[in-house]
Amino acid sequence: MTPSDERPARLEVGVVGAGRVGAVIGAALQRAGHRLVGVSGVSAESVTRAAELLPGVPVLTPQEVVARAELVVLAVPDDALADLISGLAATHTWQTGQLAFHTSGRHGLEVYAPVASHHVLGLALHPAMTFTGTVIDLDRLLDCCFGVTAPEPLRAVAEALVLEIGAEPVWIEESARPMYHAALSHGANHLVTLIAQSLQALGAAGVETPARVLGPLVAAALDNTLRAGDAALTGPVSRGDAGTVAEHLRQLQSLTPDVRPTYVALARATAERALASGRLRPHTAEPLLDILASDQER
Repeated sequence: MTPSDERPARLEVGVVGAGRVGAVIGAALQRAGHRLVGVSGVSAESVTRAAELLPGVPVLTPQEVVARAELVVLAVPDDALADLISGLAATHTWQTGQLAFHTSGRHGLEVYAPVASHHVLGLALHPAMTFTGTVIDLDRLLDCCFGVTAPEPLRAVAEALVLEIGAEPVWIEESARPMYHAALSHGANHLVTLIAQSLQALGAAGVETPARVLGPLVAAALDNTLRAGDAALTGPVSRGDAGTVAEHLRQLQSLTPDVRPTYVALARATAERALASGRLRPHTAEPLLDILASDQER
């Protein structure tokens, strides 16, 4: 028996949405041995991305993609997903017994309600990863998790698809998906803003290579936090150094208007968590919180 004979049945896959996520997921499924029968993309960037990651796969309309596929990957923005599914139902595009999964973090299975009468087998498989839309992402998928929500009879199918991609399935209850997505967005998307602001401030301080200076510090802080949570906290807020924080606020006035309020909000949240964990004593925290409160009132 050859290795290919041992694989699960191969599927004809169609990808609706050749954005950064869709094109990469399509390429990952193709790498796992499935056959890509079509991809949809509207913008010039999407068409170019499809050509680079899915060479030879025809670029079609969403209706044509769904009509050709046994497995449909719905990789569109969260706010567009429900309308897409219901629109395809209104045009009688879905096929009875067709397998589909969407890559939305926010949504679970509720968006498949319009296709219940079509007996579409809907899954929610969200990659907990930030995408560049390039081949780099294919290797990154091998080290990420997917938030999986599926009807119980299809749980094994959903987990098998994730494992074939090379990632790790993590079960998320339907009711918990909004909280799950909020957690990931807060941790990853807001991190981009935070790091970009820090790079800006280092540049203003005259540092020629801000990323070189900040990178090791941030990497160590992230690693420590993933290991120890709040116990990884260091710095002036955790020590109650009100004077240092006040000087930071004076310096940040010269930067773009978004930076200082972000610093204040995060410093206050940091102080509150440090107080709750006992790392910061109330008498030490009081002058620090007064400075942050007075700044918020401006």
